[in-house]
Amino acid sequence: MIERFYLKDYISFSEVDIEFENGLILFSGASGVGKSILLNAFLGVFALKEINAKRAEVSLDNDINLQKYGLDDEEINIFRFSKDKTARYFINGSQFSKKNIKEISSNFIDYLSSKSYKEFENSRILKVLDTIEIKKTSEHQELLEKFKESFLEFKKIEKKLNLIEEKEKKAQETKDFILYEINKIEEINPKIGEYEELMQIKKSLSKKEKILEAIEKANNIFEYENYAIEALSLLDEDTSFLDESLNDLRAKFENSIEKFSELDESEIENILDRIEKISSLIQRYGSVEETLKYLENKKKELKQYENLEFEKEELEKEYIKLDKNSKELALKISKKREEALKELNYKINQYLKMLYLDNITLTLEKKDLDINGIDKILIKLWGVELSKISSGEFNRVRLAFLSSFNDELNINTNGILILDEVDANLSGKESMSIATVLRKLSKNYQIFAISHQPQLTSKADMHFLVYKDNKESKVRKLEAFDERVKELARMISGEKIGEEAIKFAKSLLEK
Repeated sequence: MIERFYLKDYISFSEVDIEFENGLILFSGASGVGKSILLNAFLGVFALKEINAKRAEVSLDNDINLQKYGLDDEEINIFRFSKDKTARYFINGSQFSKKNIKEISSNFIDYLSSKSYKEFENSRILKVLDTIEIKKTSEHQELLEKFKESFLEFKKIEKKLNLIEEKEKKAQETKDFILYEINKIEEINPKIGEYEELMQIKKSLSKKEKILEAIEKANNIFEYENYAIEALSLLDEDTSFLDESLNDLRAKFENSIEKFSELDESEIENILDRIEKISSLIQRYGSVEETLKYLENKKKELKQYENLEFEKEELEKEYIKLDKNSKELALKISKKREEALKELNYKINQYLKMLYLDNITLTLEKKDLDINGIDKILIKLWGVELSKISSGEFNRVRLAFLSSFNDELNINTNGILILDEVDANLSGKESMSIATVLRKLSKNYQIFAISHQPQLTSKADMHFLVYKDNKESKVRKLEAFDERVKELARMISGEKIGEEAIKFAKSLLEK
């Protein structure tokens, strides 16, 4: 409950300091005195409206649960807005962002602007239908929990699949390049030590002509082989060393000649081409050893992409399974909601009758699966969608929904209700019907509203008059019976108050 409101230096208001009790609290006053300005300031403390006041402050009791925001509930919790150079928001002296203040406020304040569709939000009505069914049987609660578990797991799998698909899109070029590199290395298929061996052959080939010419000349030594052996024999020397040396030399010459003779032009080209290919790998990766190591790593990386495809296949199977299960559970929930909808429709129409409106029709339509199931509520008054009815009709339909949700169905809701233009453009009879409904709502809510009609204003538990004094807007509580009569009479007849207006005002207050 809001216990106090303080405002300093805001447009036409110099200073406001008022205290509240529970129940239906109404602000009235002539046009242009600042009623809407005051309400904006009130809402601005909770970041529900933009304000530019030097200071605005609201004191609340401790039934708002601030612990999840890192604050201990005080006996009195103070929400404060101040602006010097910049706008700042505080709760019990601790500064919060505007976004956080709005989030916290939404836990205990319902603000219904002139065209607020909050009561008609699909999720809110479905929650009411589920509450009706839960009261009948705990099985519906279990069904909802199973559906939620299945759907959240379904969305989790869907998210993983989306991530894999994103990776696949981004990785396709990378994967193609990896395959290209692997194929290139495997096509060359280098061996450790091969490059050094080929380079040695190339070195020999570059000296082929000189080598063969030198061997040809050196072969003359064998013509004198017998002479050398004969000379050694005559000297009684061992000739075996010479035989071995000359045989070894002969073999080397023959091997070299044979090797060169075996290499035709095409084979030489192949060797040079092979050297060039391996050389390109060495230039890119550092060595044949590093090339082979890189090849192994790329094969492992390619394997990961193949695993990604396997993971995607498994996830797709789970996705289909969870999608089917969630839809089956949602369909069961939908059938239960159909029954609850009849009950809710009846309760709302009871209130609409009190508010002098014809019956409304609520129907369930199917939509794409989400956390609330497959149901979408369609609301029509006289066969017309709510967006096309008048503002007066809209306000009364909204109150019928709000009353059904809270009073008849005993659903826990926020404790403070702030209404904007609730009885604008209504007849006296229609205004009185709104007063009756708000009186019932005020048993569960502390209600704040600006009133345009004497009928609603007469039913207020607290009535505040907004007026101007030397161009400055002020607020005061009307407590005396005569003060309230005077203000109601003004609302009835205007500034020139007649006896009939006073008589009617008294009758309203005395009912």
